[in-house]
Amino acid sequence: MHDPARYRPTERFGDRVDDYRRTRPGYPPALTQWLMHEAALAPGAVVADLGSGTGLLTRDLLAAGLRVHAVEPNAPMRASAEQDLGRHAGFSSHDGTAESTGLDTGSVDLITAAQAYHWFVPAEARREAQRILKPGGQAALIWNVRRIDTPFAQAYEDLLMTRCPDYAAGQPHQASIGEISLFFGTTVPREVRFDYTQQFDFDGLRGRLLSSSYTPKAGDPARETVLTALRAVFEAHQQDGVVAFDYDTRAYLAPMHDPMHDPMHD
Repeated sequence: MHDPARYRPTERFGDRVDDYRRTRPGYPPALTQWLMHEAALAPGAVVADLGSGTGLLTRDLLAAGLRVHAVEPNAPMRASAEQDLGRHAGFSSHDGTAESTGLDTGSVDLITAAQAYHWFVPAEARREAQRILKPGGQAALIWNVRRIDTPFAQAYEDLLMTRCPDYAAGQPHQASIGEISLFFGTTVPREVRFDYTQQFDFDGLRGRLLSSSYTPKAGDPARETVLTALRAVFEAHQQDGVVAFDYDTRAYLAPMHDPMHDPMHD
């Protein structure tokens, strides 16, 4: 985690945008409702969605009437979001990172990072969050964590471990309390979890697999081997032509303190 030289977080999804946009999970409606209630946001409030990607969470925030600065360093992903969401009056797109957003100081009510924080450099992202938030502003770290508690889910996990060396070698941890504390400091965040499920036919499952940055790239002979194995997993576990991807949607929300009075800076 937090090793830009190894993981290249600003570029690693650039060749997977179509599959990402088409097959990655969105978020349950209850998540946006929870964020607005817990952060005391009304329509028109300003959100900075960091690592916004193709806009999967940005879309929901806009639909709730919020104004959203979508901050994304990967040009193809940013362009996809602009194409899909540019018609919304509350949407603005920014070429920036969590560590350097380019947003004005004290300009946002809430920061979100959905499926993105594990690519951040925590101390730098924390300082930038404190800079751009209004007094009393809060930040939310959000993940869809894939469950491995069904025969299909276990078979899919086994495929990744045996056929995708980058996955088996270890990926940045998602929703790790220890890693989260590097961003929130001594503040204990409020946590919520929701159930979320996607249904995939084989074409959708293929796209979902290839949307992951640790799978072989186009042109790599290993890709066809992985897809052949994926077909076998699908046929063994499909019911009525589909398989279910089950997730825990997890969100962690906390205020970000003034750095001048922050124990981490003493």
